[in-house]
Amino acid sequence: MGVIGCSAFGGRTMLPAIRDTPGTTLTAVASRDRARAVAFADRFRCDPVVGYENLLSREDIDAVYIALPNALHHEAALAAMESGKHVLAEKPLTTTVGDTVELCRTAAEEGLVLRENFGFPHHGQHRRVRSLVDDGRIGRLRHMEGSFCFPPLPGNDIRYRSDLGGGALLDVGVYPVRAMQYFLGDDLTVTGAVLRHDPVSGVDVSGGFTACSPDGVIASGTFGFEHSFGSRYRLWGSTGQLTVERAFTPPPWYTPTLRIVSQDHTEELTLPAEHQLVSCVKAFADAVGVARDRGRDPAHGEWSTTAVRTAELVAAIAATAHRIRLP
Repeated sequence: MGVIGCSAFGGRTMLPAIRDTPGTTLTAVASRDRARAVAFADRFRCDPVVGYENLLSREDIDAVYIALPNALHHEAALAAMESGKHVLAEKPLTTTVGDTVELCRTAAEEGLVLRENFGFPHHGQHRRVRSLVDDGRIGRLRHMEGSFCFPPLPGNDIRYRSDLGGGALLDVGVYPVRAMQYFLGDDLTVTGAVLRHDPVSGVDVSGGFTACSPDGVIASGTFGFEHSFGSRYRLWGSTGQLTVERAFTPPPWYTPTLRIVSQDHTEELTLPAEHQLVSCVKAFADAVGVARDRGRDPAHGEWSTTAVRTAELVAAIAATAHRIRLP
């Protein structure tokens, strides 16, 4: 597996996950900057490559992880698939609905695996939550709320650059959106939104939205990087509530606790720790193996439907948002 881009996030989390995933070999890392490529390669004991096209031309690499700024995902993923490589792209997959549709269509036409690097759906705590909800532990679901927020970033962080696809909605707002799809289905309707914009960079630094499902479940999301840290969701039913803390980015050592509250009774379920990024890479590698054997990705249809719908929901939040320019 090759890596396109030497991002801080990639070096901190994804390259170690690729290295530690059974059956996956980290072969090379590419950067336009020779020094960065060499530094990453030395750190992870793989080959340094200068120039993304030089990595894509290598025959010993069958898949790539794209760790570039958001606005560059589409071009890099398209080039990778045109070179016959399977693609695991950092989220968001692209910054527009049209670009997302194009990548999904290209993957289907070429028989390649395309995935977006959302790690949290691969953590067992969410499967357990869904099982509890399906079993009626909180009655009929009425409302879901999700949030992912953290403190302000350094002023030179690329997430403050609009030309690179920055902003809180694309960086962290996508998490509550995807969680709502996980529990409520893809057929959600955005009913309102607010975005707060930084006057210097122009990007949105926080926001919120409301949505609803076809059967009337109400959903609300909060996101941003001007808050104390929070990464959680709550499912509220007719007879109880179920809350998950550290929902989206739990460390590999973290043992999740699900909190179920029903009237005056509180129950806490402690689950085993998991490395969700290793699980994500493993799922991608397994899909590549299946596609290699069958000449296509059998899961592409379902996955691409969800990916395109995520892009549509994010676009709807941006289009309907009441925008506030901070002083």
